[in-house]
Amino acid sequence: MVETQKRRRIFISLLAFCIFYSINVLTVEAKTHYHVWDVKYTYKFPDCYKKLAITINGESPGPTIYAQQGDTVVVRLTNTMLTENVAVHWHGIRQYGTPWHDGTDGVTQCAIMPGETLDYKFVVDRAGTYLYHAHYGMQISAGLYGFIIVKLPDGVSEPFAYDHDHTILLKDWYHGSTYEEAVGLSSIPFKWVGEPQSLLINGRGRFNCSAADTASGVCNATNSDCSPYSLTVVPGKTYRLRIASLTSLSALSFEIEGHNVTVVEADGSFVEPFVTKSLYINSGETYSVIVKADQDSKRNYWITTNVVGRKPSTPTGLGIFNYYPNYHYKYPTTEPTTGPFWNDTASKLAQSRAIKAHHDYVTAPPPTSDRVIVLLNTQNLVNDIYRWSLNNISLSLPLTPFLVSLKHNFTDTFDQNPPPDTYDVENYDIYSVAENKNATSSNPIYRIDFNTTVDIILQNANTMTNATSETHPWHLHGHDFWILGYGDGKFNITKDPKSYNLANPIMRNTVPLYPYGWTALRFRADNPGVWLFHCHIESHFYMGMGVVFEAGIDKVGALPKSIMGCGKTKHMINP
Repeated sequence: MVETQKRRRIFISLLAFCIFYSINVLTVEAKTHYHVWDVKYTYKFPDCYKKLAITINGESPGPTIYAQQGDTVVVRLTNTMLTENVAVHWHGIRQYGTPWHDGTDGVTQCAIMPGETLDYKFVVDRAGTYLYHAHYGMQISAGLYGFIIVKLPDGVSEPFAYDHDHTILLKDWYHGSTYEEAVGLSSIPFKWVGEPQSLLINGRGRFNCSAADTASGVCNATNSDCSPYSLTVVPGKTYRLRIASLTSLSALSFEIEGHNVTVVEADGSFVEPFVTKSLYINSGETYSVIVKADQDSKRNYWITTNVVGRKPSTPTGLGIFNYYPNYHYKYPTTEPTTGPFWNDTASKLAQSRAIKAHHDYVTAPPPTSDRVIVLLNTQNLVNDIYRWSLNNISLSLPLTPFLVSLKHNFTDTFDQNPPPDTYDVENYDIYSVAENKNATSSNPIYRIDFNTTVDIILQNANTMTNATSETHPWHLHGHDFWILGYGDGKFNITKDPKSYNLANPIMRNTVPLYPYGWTALRFRADNPGVWLFHCHIESHFYMGMGVVFEAGIDKVGALPKSIMGCGKTKHMINP
């Protein structure tokens, strides 16, 4: 009875929602897709271990959003968590004309408070494989994430053929709460989040309950919710697998035992195809690969994902590549593949360099840039608290969102001093723990002239631990960028630009920065708004690893009242 009433309420809400926005359905060329989401905490057993997870309509991962290029997506999100705000970012959707719905707390909106509802509305302007996830606190770690799949227009096809299309979403999973993680990161002494307890494939993993010191009922290895993900294939057929990662910490490898895959798409851009046995994937990245079911069909094969880039203590994430008509949960008789060596940076760098634009879909970058910003990635102390910094500034988000402050000319809500475009390149030793460990925590922003071209050089360095430099996946909101090159050591602004790939660079929204190396990217500041650029490792961003770009704020339309309600915006909705 209770479940029936709940379904009836959701149906009535959706019906009212569609009537309210019915004028949008009159568009002939494009459709409008409506979704009603109830976001709340629910007990889940994704790896057999009972934990509170943030769910959408009771599910984690959340529902996949399907649309076609040019369509409009409307998500009515109600926050029914009792004690926690929420915001959702539409990862890879550029939000042309709707920068206020990028879903970034403190940057483009006030978070949605308990009991409140916000209607996100945006156009999906380009086909590809994209994501959505929480962008408040450390809620990705709690399970608020999912896919956005945007199809090509009718009559248009991809430069590759396949029979069936499937999605695979990878996640690392912690048993502790996000509150425990956040408090540890902000404490003196510092407490690191540690390595994840499990790796999930489409929300399913396997924790060793027998090795856990847990109360009765907390870990249940027979729970069907933690049965391994099984992908059933028909012998001889060809499959497109859209593979994405929304890990909180871990870089991963992905393999299908006995099968090579051909990489054909990255972050919505078609790739000059290349074959690999193991796909490296960082948090925030999406890929499409082609795999043919051409092996011995009398057995099943392992799907595996493993931690790379950090010395792993997390068990291999397992799934089943199930050949029909074998039983879909029949385990292979072989040992699961363990993946490549975790610290083989050269192999990961080789894959990154192999990702180039498909020869029929090259969008050439501007030959030169109008501005170069070099961002030194360092770990520092701010008031004895561990932080991550860029050019010695650790980002602290303001109480009033940047977008609102800039649009309404508030000058007392964030740091008005411009952040530096570079660091002391000549004297800084990237291979040593910095003598100057201290940084400042603040919130200045980079003001960029609209429609100009900007080069960003990400420079990696040693952390506050000897002989340690980490991989950082960097994600840019509101734009795609050209990846011009990668290099080892310290970037040389005179020599290294001569090696840039200006012929066929891939355009992406997320890019890795490898240990003790540099990554060069170029983007056109042609999307009016305020946009976050940050490390996609959740704990690193929480610790300040990000910057904010503004361009064309005068071209942004009137801001909706629905994104306000915090900081200096309180009086704007309740004068």
